[in-house]
Amino acid sequence: MFVDTHCHLDFLPQPAQQAEQARKQGVGVIVVPAVEPSNFEAVRELAHSLPGVGYCLGLHPCSVNGLEEQALVLLKNQLEAHHADPRLLAVGEIGLDLFDQGLRQDRMNHFFIEQLRLARHYELPVVLHVRKAQDQVLAGLRRFGIRQGIAHAFNGSEQQAQAYVAQGLVLGFGGAMTYTRALRIRHLASWLSEDDWVLETDSPDISPEWRAKDEPNQPKEIVGIAHCMAGLRGCSIEDVGRASSANALRALPRLSTFF
Repeated sequence: MFVDTHCHLDFLPQPAQQAEQARKQGVGVIVVPAVEPSNFEAVRELAHSLPGVGYCLGLHPCSVNGLEEQALVLLKNQLEAHHADPRLLAVGEIGLDLFDQGLRQDRMNHFFIEQLRLARHYELPVVLHVRKAQDQVLAGLRRFGIRQGIAHAFNGSEQQAQAYVAQGLVLGFGGAMTYTRALRIRHLASWLSEDDWVLETDSPDISPEWRAKDEPNQPKEIVGIAHCMAGLRGCSIEDVGRASSANALRALPRLSTFF
């Protein structure tokens, strides 16, 4: 069985059909992170209406320009109301994005810190968005003692990868890894220990090399991504499925309800 640890299923057309197509390809679990209060209800409804779907609640760093402080209040209220829901897997998608110069960095930092505080309070893992901010995100994790979760679409150095792993997180690999020019990502995918990585699609974004650029990514593509990982690591597709599922379960323990 494969786990798509990062899929914005609510942004795809016909999400139930997308999830069913993925299941037929062996994708047993799909993790759907929220990005802002407007889709909190959508991700929760998907998780409770489709088999094998879990959700996360969080405020994406690329959403902060359009959010007010009330968004943090709404997130806290939702976490308080649903923290015992076994399908609520993590606080996410949260993090920092220093690549996009149009984002309000002071606001982004504030939202990130407050969401780490909530994750610590509710004892939930985190699902992280990190672009050009590896060290700053690590500093936040250390400050709040966050030791479980996923650094999604990881693209840092070996040293930074080791630091995330030492902090207790696993690293997400998806469509970017399938491009032969993505030398650093492919090196990390082959170099990391078997225990340190998970698979993801980030659908509808970061399509793998074999999909047309104008086609939205889909959760069923996790199987092709797994084949790519197997090729890079010199192991079988079955080994990739077992390792990635075990690592996803360790990073997001509430996934146990699906196994």
